[in-house]
Amino acid sequence: MKVVVVESPAKAKTINKYLGAEYKVLASFGHVRDLPAKDGSVRPDADFAMTWDSEGRGAKQIKEIAAAAVGAEMLLLATDPDREGEAISWHLREELRSKKSLAKLPMARVAFNEITKKAVLDAIANPREIDQELVDAYLARRALDYLVGFTLSPILWRKMPGSRSAGRVQSVALRIICEREAEIEAFKAREYWTIEATLAGPDGQAFSARLTHLNGKKLDKFDINDKASAEAALAAVQAGAPFKVAQVERKSSRRNPFPPFITSTLQQEASRKLGFGAAQTMKIAQRLYEGIDLDGETVGLITYMRTDGVNLSQEAVVAGRKLIGEQYGQKYLPASPRIYKSAAKNAQEAHEAIRPTDLFRRPEHVRKYLRDEEAKLYDLIWKRTLASQMESAELDNVAIDIASVDGKQILRATGSVVTFDGFLTLYSEDRDEPVEDDDSERRLPNLKQGDGVNPKEIKPEQHFTQPPPRYSEASLIKRLEELGIGRPSTYTSILQTLEDRAYVRLDKKRLVPEDRGRLVTAFLTNFFDRYVQYGFTADLEGKLDDISGGRARWKDVLAEFWNDFSHLHQAEENTGGTLPSMQEAVAFLDKGIGTRSVVIDVLNDALAPHFFPDLGNGKAPRACPACGNGELGIKLAKNGAFIGCNNYPECKYTKPLAVQTEEEIAAGSAGPVEFGKDAQGRSITLRKGPYGFYVQLGEAEEGSKPKRVSLTKDIDPNAVNLELAEKLLSLPRVVGHHPETQKPIMAGIGRFGPYLNHDGKFKSIPKDDDVLSIGMNRAVELLSQESKGRGGRQAAPGKEIGKHPETGEAVTLHDGKYGPYVKMGAINATLPKAIEPADVTLTDALSLIAARAEMAGNDKGKGKKKAAPKAAKKAVAKKAVARTAEPKAAVKKAATKTAAKPKTAKKAVKKTAK
Repeated sequence: MKVVVVESPAKAKTINKYLGAEYKVLASFGHVRDLPAKDGSVRPDADFAMTWDSEGRGAKQIKEIAAAAVGAEMLLLATDPDREGEAISWHLREELRSKKSLAKLPMARVAFNEITKKAVLDAIANPREIDQELVDAYLARRALDYLVGFTLSPILWRKMPGSRSAGRVQSVALRIICEREAEIEAFKAREYWTIEATLAGPDGQAFSARLTHLNGKKLDKFDINDKASAEAALAAVQAGAPFKVAQVERKSSRRNPFPPFITSTLQQEASRKLGFGAAQTMKIAQRLYEGIDLDGETVGLITYMRTDGVNLSQEAVVAGRKLIGEQYGQKYLPASPRIYKSAAKNAQEAHEAIRPTDLFRRPEHVRKYLRDEEAKLYDLIWKRTLASQMESAELDNVAIDIASVDGKQILRATGSVVTFDGFLTLYSEDRDEPVEDDDSERRLPNLKQGDGVNPKEIKPEQHFTQPPPRYSEASLIKRLEELGIGRPSTYTSILQTLEDRAYVRLDKKRLVPEDRGRLVTAFLTNFFDRYVQYGFTADLEGKLDDISGGRARWKDVLAEFWNDFSHLHQAEENTGGTLPSMQEAVAFLDKGIGTRSVVIDVLNDALAPHFFPDLGNGKAPRACPACGNGELGIKLAKNGAFIGCNNYPECKYTKPLAVQTEEEIAAGSAGPVEFGKDAQGRSITLRKGPYGFYVQLGEAEEGSKPKRVSLTKDIDPNAVNLELAEKLLSLPRVVGHHPETQKPIMAGIGRFGPYLNHDGKFKSIPKDDDVLSIGMNRAVELLSQESKGRGGRQAAPGKEIGKHPETGEAVTLHDGKYGPYVKMGAINATLPKAIEPADVTLTDALSLIAARAEMAGNDKGKGKKKAAPKAAKKAVAKKAVARTAEPKAAVKKAATKTAAKPKTAKKAVKKTAK
């Protein structure tokens, strides 16, 4: 028997049907080991030795694969056909060969670009060795990401408390987004006017034209820049009748089809046409690739979806040309096949473009087997692939100049008519942004020189220049691709990391940098500018491609990078030939950057236009609204950044780190605003604190604080008066007594907003209800509703997958805040990314739950061992010293795996950027 290892259970299920009883197909569930998220996993001072960890699910999968491989004839590693897939195969081989029982087991690599019976059987018949150059490129990329993340992040935390971690490629993507936002903020709109005319030819057909020459002079965009100039131009045109055609220009052009999809273009078009996010697109494509059940036969519908190669197989080209001839006719079939070449320097993420595995499997034939989103994406891929082999479209472009009687005023009409649609009959690519003055498909009457033209309407139109648009996920991926930053397998993770760290947010499908992201970018561009430059990052990607192509050694690339990076802020270059450890590098960089006050000064200078914009009201943008003579600036505290006055402690004015509007400044500029006094003579005031506006009753006295109530988000500070302030200060109030318990229901405003409280049970008041006026019926209704789970979602019972075969306990599937998970009793186990919720089986769920239970048991054991006697701790320390004192040669030999740690060792895990 032969054992085959693939990445996902869905793929294993499909391939198992193709291979039969002589093969056993198992899933690795993606990567089986990784660099532990703690210091020392990559050691530049030990020739870049790397320590790998396969705890938890990875260890369980290795154990299962190893057990199946004992006594097997051969182990075939059939992971995905890209660098990551090659790396997973390498990890599996290294782990399995470390076991004595498997040291001599023959292992080979097989790769297929599509999951069809023919492709799988061909791959199995032609095994090969693991491509070490691809593995080396993976090792270099993984080490680089680790070294940058685990060096930058501690410095970021020290200099800017409250910041998240910083990653190598993600930081550059964040810079792109932040710089676009700065462009938008600095943009000053310019006014301009155009003169638009609706005209009619001799046959009465109406068409539009625009003034291009005024008083014999060609107009530039801003020549007519106000209403008076526009009215003068309008009068000149109106006085120029009658109009005649002065010139007609006709040009024919051809528009060629687009290449078939690669990863980035699929993500872009799925965003434009279908509204899918990058991660959503890749999940759907993964399902289409791994296999869909078509009347009992499981078939992969598309080829591998992580690729930057645009070529198609000869088989696909032949099938495509045959289908075009049959379905559309010979005039849509070019004389010879279209051959596309990738613009990428080293396109080798996979060998072929994304295409249907069988073009004759038309979208309408498979739609009934697919979910709606799968059908839409398959339709998009099918059309793009087939269109890429079709004939070019032919267009007739026309420009007509219409002149006034004296020839001084000229209007131009342009149009473009498709005379042969070619590939456009099937597919046209969308744009991220609309094109100004798009004249495609604008039909013009058949005019000739000297024809008279009658004006129907002539009018001026006002315009303002627009700022550059914010990036969408699609346009950011396009920009990264243009710059040569990232690769097909990384685009989705780059976007996801930025959103997970709250550096950016999606607003109307546009990426908006958060203030936290602006701070991190300002810090990195001022203290690590070279390493977040577009050119440097692209060059480094090129070097990684050189490694995968066998043109560079991976450790040489790492050594060159680390030597420069670790000594960035040192006065003298390092010429000693020895590379510093990570701890030494952090110390060098920390000292070279300077104190936190240096960082604050730099951030204030860099971000002043953002946080303190000139509102055009004649006031200094950074003037303190409370004391009047202080200057506002960015301050850093242990919980993060905020804005405060430099007259502290005399002036205690602070506000959250955010751009303040003119209305907020007006409301808080005079400091506390007194509305009046209560019956006891205590003042009722409106104040501004670090977390927003609030009303206060009285003043602070020794040993007690005055009563304060925050304004809810829907209350405008400028609209607060004495009556409203008194109502707010009356909170919490009794709404009434619950009809069942007769206990009071209270309504108030707390840390997380308006709430109801009954018998110790709290319930948030929805934004459509008013805490000051909510009545008994509504309060009882809200309290009767189920409480929400974490992340603000309604707690759901979950979908039952089955029952434990021994205990009979229910196993359920849930959608949680951090993704789908399975649950049995009190044990929750997250679904790996390789498993789709729709595909999870009871066996899969029980395996995940068992692994999670085992990990929980180990964690409890480790917790108990923390209280070990001091003598035991000393013994552990001695062993650790002995390990670190080993000669470097020994360290090099153990580059891929270090000795197991003593059981009493304390596990310190620090999450940082990769």
